[in-house]
Amino acid sequence: MADEKKAKKDDAKAGDEKAAAKKAAKKDDAKKAPKKAAAKKEPAKKAAKKAAKKEAKAEGKGKKAAAKKPSKGKEPAKKAVAKSAPQAPVVRASARFVRIAPRKARLVADQVRGLHIEKARALLQFSPRGAARDIQKLIESAAANAENNHDLDAEEMRVVTITVDEGPTLKRFRPRAQGRATPIHKRTSHIAVALTPVED
Repeated sequence: MADEKKAKKDDAKAGDEKAAAKKAAKKDDAKKAPKKAAAKKEPAKKAAKKAAKKEAKAEGKGKKAAAKKPSKGKEPAKKAVAKSAPQAPVVRASARFVRIAPRKARLVADQVRGLHIEKARALLQFSPRGAARDIQKLIESAAANAENNHDLDAEEMRVVTITVDEGPTLKRFRPRAQGRATPIHKRTSHIAVALTPVED
């Protein structure tokens, strides 16, 4: 009898353990199932996104192609406008290492900028400033370039741009009292002029 009771208890325990194992297995399955479903949904979402991107690209290409087609018709018109209005030639001349301070030369250059060549010559001829002579010679050189190199009328030109840049500085010293020496900076300038024909 005792053996039978022990056997029944063992069977009951085994049944309880099996039932607990089944419940645990069901719980694990329930936990895994949403993960699998989510995992299945993710590739589906990715595929949907890829398809949407492809459609957007196809639409974008279609729009670009549509946008390009009308622009091809417009471009020749723009080019024709550009060709019909040719730019006026620009004649240049430059003087480098001119022995005058750029600050002094710019005062004269600012007066001449934008003037007709005849007015510029008159202004420079009667200017008391030392830089006027160098700038006048440079403008005459640019006018000669226009006449000889570009077959333009030298008397019908206008000063478009004139720039004065700083060149290298010559450093010298002057002896002073009690054995001292003070520095002297002899500044140089690079002057550039551009002329263009006057528009009638």
